[in-house]
Amino acid sequence: MIATSAPPGPLRWSAVRSDTTVLLATAVAFGMLFWSPLASLVEDWWTMPEAGHGLLLAPLCAWFAWRARLAERTPNRAIGIAMLVSAVLVRVLADMAAEQYTMRLSMIAGLAGLTVFFLGWRQLLAWWLPVTLLTLSVPLPEIVVAGLALPLQFQASELGAAILQARHVPVELMGNVIRLPGHELFVTEACSGLRSLTALLSLGVLVGGTSLSHPVSRLVLLGAAIPIAIVVNGIRVFVTGFAVHFISPAAGEGILHATEGWLLFVVAFAALCVVAWGVRWVERTVRARRTT
Repeated sequence: MIATSAPPGPLRWSAVRSDTTVLLATAVAFGMLFWSPLASLVEDWWTMPEAGHGLLLAPLCAWFAWRARLAERTPNRAIGIAMLVSAVLVRVLADMAAEQYTMRLSMIAGLAGLTVFFLGWRQLLAWWLPVTLLTLSVPLPEIVVAGLALPLQFQASELGAAILQARHVPVELMGNVIRLPGHELFVTEACSGLRSLTALLSLGVLVGGTSLSHPVSRLVLLGAAIPIAIVVNGIRVFVTGFAVHFISPAAGEGILHATEGWLLFVVAFAALCVVAWGVRWVERTVRARRTT
């Protein structure tokens, strides 16, 4: 007697249809729960200059996630559910406290929980770069910005005034106010360099994740991004003061001032790429010596 079995085709189609239904239901539930922080985050990317790098990082995150997907799936249902429950609780509490930053981070935590639930820990670790970039694209809370901006304003003012004095320009520094003959430069929060520092750190993670192989090398690159941003912002203050003193007071405001900021940010990014090239050369040298 020959045993017969059901053809595998309908079973496979049934499994695919079941998985599709679960994914669609999960996507709808996630969208309903986290639509508010997602919409406000995209609005901030579009309207806030200090958060504009999110418009660049978001599609890059999707691209890196697609490239780093693993063929083998080892779902961890228990830990995934625990992460999702925690993310939902944080989202509800942040909504009650009207705290946007924590609410947006809970959305990222929810995405991480879904990844562990459906794909497993290994996939979440493989997606460290897009997760980190997405986290860095979330604007910092105003209280943190205020706490960081003021020391950076003083640092930029001191550095800019020192370079002006080295160029024999008479300068009197009072906090974040630089007094020139007949003019005063006020280094505001927008000119503190916090915007360029945040964007440069994000680009440092991006460059390090794509060009460097060792975690220590990536940390060195991130550490270099901080002094680069501070020095370049001090140079920006110097260039503004120099132009105001020798050319025209209009050079310290309007489109000239904004263009100067963009050009110096390009210089900062180029300096970061040079540091990345040097660290990569060290990596290759160390690797070659170990192999020989």
